[in-house]
Amino acid sequence: MKAKKKPVNKVAQRQAERQQQEKRMKRVIWITGACIVVLVALLLFLKPGSTTKENFDYSSMPVLGNPEAPIKIVEMGDYKCPSCQYFTQGVLPNLKKDFIDTGKVALYSMNYLIISPEADSNTAALAAMSVFHQNKDEFWKYNEAIFKNQGDETKEWATPDFLVNLARTENIKVDYDKLRKDIDEKTYQKEIDSQNKTAVDLHVMSTPTLFINGEKAEDQAPMDYNVLKPIIEKKLAK
Repeated sequence: MKAKKKPVNKVAQRQAERQQQEKRMKRVIWITGACIVVLVALLLFLKPGSTTKENFDYSSMPVLGNPEAPIKIVEMGDYKCPSCQYFTQGVLPNLKKDFIDTGKVALYSMNYLIISPEADSNTAALAAMSVFHQNKDEFWKYNEAIFKNQGDETKEWATPDFLVNLARTENIKVDYDKLRKDIDEKTYQKEIDSQNKTAVDLHVMSTPTLFINGEKAEDQAPMDYNVLKPIIEKKLAK
């Protein structure tokens, strides 16, 4: 005699199926939500024109102009770099006339040694930092004098003797014996190394490079005032 089959509890079966369906729906909703979050994050990261701003320690750098100016430009430069010489002599005068002297822009100087980091570039930076720490008002005069007397990129010229004699010739108002001592003892090497590290961390590949209110400017900006000027005007308009 065959055993009787137990009657199927259809109510319990439907409840079990409904619970399974709810679990699947929750899983789908959770996965979909996670995908949306990832997609939004990617869109924000890859959004055209989006940039990461660098928070520079402006108070530690030489500044030309009013530190309270709405536009702050950091020039990363090398005293042995011919392009940096061009920026100082060919672009800076117009920048100064149109924006710095009118209180709209403050220009900051940061060392980035790429030509001869173990020799001339570093020696010139040490001398400039010594002048800055001795007499901040004389820094830009000395900065201009170094570029005006810049030697051949392939030869050694920025020696301690040259740099001290240049300060004397240009009547830079500092203690020349201290200037020589600061160069020889590398008094401000840590500051220069810190500035170099900042440039490397920001993946800066050349000098001069400009950061305008913390954002890297176009590569052409330091070499072409017609490129730089509209960038500044656009930021001022904001």
